[in-house]
Amino acid sequence: MTQELLTRVNNAVLIVYFQDVRIVDESRIESLGHELMNQISEATNDKMIVNFQNVAFMSSAMIGKLISFGKKCKTSNVQVRFCGINDNILQVFNLMNLGKVFDIDADEKTSLEKISKKGGWFG
Repeated sequence: MTQELLTRVNNAVLIVYFQDVRIVDESRIESLGHELMNQISEATNDKMIVNFQNVAFMSSAMIGKLISFGKKCKTSNVQVRFCGINDNILQVFNLMNLGKVFDIDADEKTSLEKISKKGGWFG
């Protein structure tokens, strides 16, 4: 299976990047969803940021995968923040009230600052 997502660790936080500009293909969405789920166990310090900076469009099926991913993060006690979401996708997130489900930041720097403060080493 090819790697669908790029990852790196910054400040003990796992950061996940999508490579796709458009996430619409059903088989692609399946493999992205599967790989996202696998990243939960890789989350350093149980902290993860998902950066959407490369994504210009995603189908509602991918949004469904993100919701499942968010629930799995919660049950696995992994803090997750989303960032770099373009205006069109953010509008859909807002219409679906996903701001209540996910912590969403404008950029990776903000996400890193917020996730590093929250819960730190000593809780």
